[in-house]
Amino acid sequence: MISVAEAVQIVRQQTRPLAAERVKLHDALSRVLAQDVIADSDLPPFDRSQMDGYAVRADDTTDAPVRLRIVGESAAGKGWHHELNQGEAIRIMTGAPVPIGADSVQQVELTHELKDGTVVELLEPVELGKSIVKRGAEIKAGEIVLQSGVTINGAMMAVLAAFGYAEVTVGQQPRAGVLATGSELVSVDEQPGQDQIRDSNNYSIASYAQLAGAVVQRLALARDETSLLKNQIAEAAQSCDVIVTSGGVSMGIYDVTKAALKELDAEIFFERVALRPGKPTVFARLPNGTLVFGLPGNPVSVAVTFNLFARTALLAMQGVTDPALKHETAVLARSVKGTVERESYLPAQLTTNDDGELIAFPLKWGGSSDFVAFAHTTALVIVPTGTKSLEANSLVKVLRLP
Repeated sequence: MISVAEAVQIVRQQTRPLAAERVKLHDALSRVLAQDVIADSDLPPFDRSQMDGYAVRADDTTDAPVRLRIVGESAAGKGWHHELNQGEAIRIMTGAPVPIGADSVQQVELTHELKDGTVVELLEPVELGKSIVKRGAEIKAGEIVLQSGVTINGAMMAVLAAFGYAEVTVGQQPRAGVLATGSELVSVDEQPGQDQIRDSNNYSIASYAQLAGAVVQRLALARDETSLLKNQIAEAAQSCDVIVTSGGVSMGIYDVTKAALKELDAEIFFERVALRPGKPTVFARLPNGTLVFGLPGNPVSVAVTFNLFARTALLAMQGVTDPALKHETAVLARSVKGTVERESYLPAQLTTNDDGELIAFPLKWGGSSDFVAFAHTTALVIVPTGTKSLEANSLVKVLRLP
């Protein structure tokens, strides 16, 4: 049995990035950059006004109130491209270029324009450089604005567009096959018979995989028969980069996942992790290179182990720089129990208090099969191995779930 940290490290070591591809900018959201993004111009590309008002020379306003002659107007997309002289002012709009000679902008609320529109009265002095963003203040041409390995979000889309990236090089999306095992399972649209339950794992795994950027293929439910499962995995491996199964990984006579993998000559990297919930987690690679994650069957174990291990692999395949979930520190709202032999990952909700501290509220749940309580989980509280309990108000490590 290996630690969670060792298991995550093995996943990262055994996962290779897929080839990069070019996509149109409108298809780039949530994809992983496979290139550095370079500014092709200064930003802003000219001295820019931060507000509506008047572009002036600060020296002309020292004895305000003062009247200046209006000699033109600068609007966004239509600047006034002359030189401003002493005693003059330019009517200027937010985002418009500041003309040569002007060194400050007085906001319109502190001015009064005379009725004929040729003179403006500035009611207060204006500081040198006031309300002007200088050319290149945000970024200089040639600088890196986004680095390879980041996942493109909405704000980054604006950056890509601003610097002319009509096409972007991104990591290829992995193809993930999702396969729930268990003779007791029926599909979601069926009424379960005696001793049967509806399949829920396929839906949670597929959702988590899509959030991780994968293209998901839902596979048919598998019965607890080694030969049938072997054939399903082999067929799925022809079109999938990763296969994620749930169930059939414990030590019972109907737990056939490891047997099927061995018959397929898979290389098994680990099959037991010092983790609660989720100890019997399997990570393997088939001879053709397809990775296989055999997750436990209990729904909470599925959520925990997928996000710790399978999610890491899916993001690494796309070239994410640091694909594992990030540890954060929070204050524990109430006490929780751990276990001596395994590291515990317990469901919780995160919030912040009035002082900005991150607070973790552990949820009451009935164990690894209690997926109803787990549905409200936003993070996992980590209780280290050998720790019987953590008291309220102690600092704990947490993982925020996607």
